[in-house]
Amino acid sequence: MLPTAEDVVEAGARIAGRVRQTPLLTLAADTAAGVPLVLKLEQLQHTGSFKPRGAFNTLLAAKVGSEGVICASGGNHGIAVAYAARELGVPAEVFVPLSSSPVKVKLLRALGAKVRQVGSVYAEALAAMTERQASTGALEVHAYDQPAVIAGQGTLFAEWLQQDPQLDTVVVAVGGGGLLGGALAAIGDRVRLVAVEPHRAPTLASALDAGEPVDVEVSGLAADSLGARRIGRLAFELARARGVVSLTVGDDEIRAAQHWLWSHARIVTEPGGAAAVAAVLGGHYRTRPGERIGVLICGANADLASLAA
Repeated sequence: MLPTAEDVVEAGARIAGRVRQTPLLTLAADTAAGVPLVLKLEQLQHTGSFKPRGAFNTLLAAKVGSEGVICASGGNHGIAVAYAARELGVPAEVFVPLSSSPVKVKLLRALGAKVRQVGSVYAEALAAMTERQASTGALEVHAYDQPAVIAGQGTLFAEWLQQDPQLDTVVVAVGGGGLLGGALAAIGDRVRLVAVEPHRAPTLASALDAGEPVDVEVSGLAADSLGARRIGRLAFELARARGVVSLTVGDDEIRAAQHWLWSHARIVTEPGGAAAVAAVLGGHYRTRPGERIGVLICGANADLASLAA
């Protein structure tokens, strides 16, 4: 069943007090973007990404037994599940690929999760997790293709529209589609949604071209956060119904956006967190006169040394 705006409202009530209301920052029109940008600073959320919203909603909506919870992740989802599990006093087991950032793996262990590094990409970690879940009976928290997860991510956008009701357009990065699905469930047709993907992980663009979710080859700078091999079915159905178009950006553009955010606003973001900004700075999204554009900064779990390079 596709998540709805009502599901997002229920999720907001369920996770109230468990997540932060993150602030907005408006950058003036004299920046490289050429227009004012309203940044939603979700990288200031617990664990450094938007993911605790979906994790808390899923755990609080279900009955978690002594087996605890289990998930596969590129890093940020696992960190969020580990954090929510710790806060709720249940064990967590997280499968991540060998390509996951060492920064994220270290944080997973610090949160008390049992970490399993398997395979070179997320899809291989997911397959290993699925096999393990069948033997343990732990509650699976999918990274992006689960209604409760998507509804939880949608609370970000419901919050954003309350903070800034005049938004015309929201630009968001897409990996597996949990964030995209949450946005579409929350905002309906009230605001234009622009999806952004890396050139080297175009799950949504490929699915829209094929008419259904398909596997893609995944690599590149943002693979640890936007590196799902296939877009989630729920997000795809929501995106197709709304006529969402995917813009793609290159690794060099993502890296430049990271450095631009740091040098102009002292915002630390990982590559996936800078992808949406890259689409605007790179001219892939053509702005309209008087348009009020919101851009989501979705993750901050970066290697700080990379920003100084």
